[in-house]
Amino acid sequence: MVLVIGTGGAGLRAAIELAEAGVDVLAVGKRPKEDAHTALAAGGINAALATMDPEDSWQQHAADTLKESYLLADLRTVEIVTQGAARGIDDLDRYGMAFAREEDGRISQRFFGAHKYRRTAFAGDYTGLEIQRTLIRRAAQLDIPVLDGVYITRLLVHDGAVFGAYGFDLTNGKRYLIHADAVILAAGGHTRIWRRTSSRRDENTGDSFRLAVEAGARLRDAELVQFHPSGIIEPENAAGTLVSEAARGEGGILRNALGERFMSRYDPVRMELSTRDRVALASYTEIKEGRGTPNGGVWLDVSHLPRHTIMTRLPRVYQTLLDLQMLDITREPIEIAPTAHYSMGGVWVRPEDHSTDVRGLYAIGEASSGLHGANRLGGNSLIELLVFGRITGRAAAAYSQSLTAQPRSASAVAEARAEIDDLLVADGPENVRALQRAIRNTMTEHAGVVRDEEGLRAGLAELSVIEKRMADIGVHPDIAGYQDLAHTFDLKSAALAARATLESALERRETRGCHNRSDYPEPDPALRVNLVWSPTTGITRESMPAVPDEISALMEEVSTDGKLAE
Repeated sequence: MVLVIGTGGAGLRAAIELAEAGVDVLAVGKRPKEDAHTALAAGGINAALATMDPEDSWQQHAADTLKESYLLADLRTVEIVTQGAARGIDDLDRYGMAFAREEDGRISQRFFGAHKYRRTAFAGDYTGLEIQRTLIRRAAQLDIPVLDGVYITRLLVHDGAVFGAYGFDLTNGKRYLIHADAVILAAGGHTRIWRRTSSRRDENTGDSFRLAVEAGARLRDAELVQFHPSGIIEPENAAGTLVSEAARGEGGILRNALGERFMSRYDPVRMELSTRDRVALASYTEIKEGRGTPNGGVWLDVSHLPRHTIMTRLPRVYQTLLDLQMLDITREPIEIAPTAHYSMGGVWVRPEDHSTDVRGLYAIGEASSGLHGANRLGGNSLIELLVFGRITGRAAAAYSQSLTAQPRSASAVAEARAEIDDLLVADGPENVRALQRAIRNTMTEHAGVVRDEEGLRAGLAELSVIEKRMADIGVHPDIAGYQDLAHTFDLKSAALAARATLESALERRETRGCHNRSDYPEPDPALRVNLVWSPTTGITRESMPAVPDEISALMEEVSTDGKLAE
């Protein structure tokens, strides 16, 4: 049996592949599968189908991906995803996904930022939600058991090989001891450790990072985090919720508190249609230099656009702001600020099958690393789920079927059980939620859009204090369930992810893509490496191979005339 942890797009696609291969599979997630993070993805999914532009090819898709990664993407990973992308779309089509189509039946494709050709397939502005629904339907057809509301606290390892996982039910606290031949980790990234994030509360708290590292795996490029330029600021419980970049694409204007259209200072040619990292840096700079709004943001104004345009092209943005702020965007500007959006680094994996340092353990989706480097190409994360969900599912099936026996460890199970037992009687003065907030404040202040050595060292000092305070927490499950216990494990994950991020950001003494070091404003050719982190070995550098001529020849500047660059 193979265990899949995480029931978003990556986890479900892997589970489907395992079931289709005739292997027993169990998928567990702490969130309801219908509300997994994948459902929030709006824009589209990339594949060089050439339905709109016959000149497109997987090589051009690879070239665009490598160029936008600032040459930190893993070459083999990029090749595998771009070559396998068309099959990923075919799989969704076979499962019955309702892609937007041309009149003659071809799958429609549109431009996305920094793509040379139209290669982004979509379903309205809810592509991720439609993918998630499609995969849930297929999993149900295959009778794949999916457990919602189960929190995995520890992977079970013996002699360098995984043999299962331990966890509890979020509602009644019932314990789960799951024996498995292989485990696929698909539990997301770590963007929730910042104060403003596009992730919802209690998701992307770094669970994948902690589970993998405690099992003996390593992390790669933890410092490379994509900040989206337009997250709302209020209300506090929804801070970071995205205002789609379509708002800028349709003609939205960015202004500071003085009313200045400030993008003319940072990218006078593309203005608001500039790249995601450039716009986020511009907004951050305006706020930092004292030209921000009362709540520490900037204004995004679409009120000059025709009401019909807003209601037909930006319906989700209109409804979101009305629901959350009672704000009518046809009349008033939106107060926004950069928000932590995507973990481009993650668990270290081999590109061929996404296996890790631990035998039988795999990581996929935002939990893994390799495809995105220092800047993620919009639309690539969804196709990555499909490609590696299939490949890793196959690899885990083969590994499971190759085992003639599986040694287990009673002491590993006892440790996992005792970890929860000890927390349930913890009655210290420290509040878990307050410590989570402290980590988010530290990361926002010292490891946000712009970093420097002094700030990163201050962040590490603050984190050390928080880690000491974590020894005195109180855990109090109540009549509503065991959420407080879950928050405690979220806190453990957040602390580990924060340390990996701060230490790696300190080591990357250059500015490259999403990683802006004010004390090292230029890229350093010697740092065209991946930084691999572990609490036992520290940081090591992983060199990058040369890009093949057939791909490097295609790495030209992509025209952005009239297109949103992402």
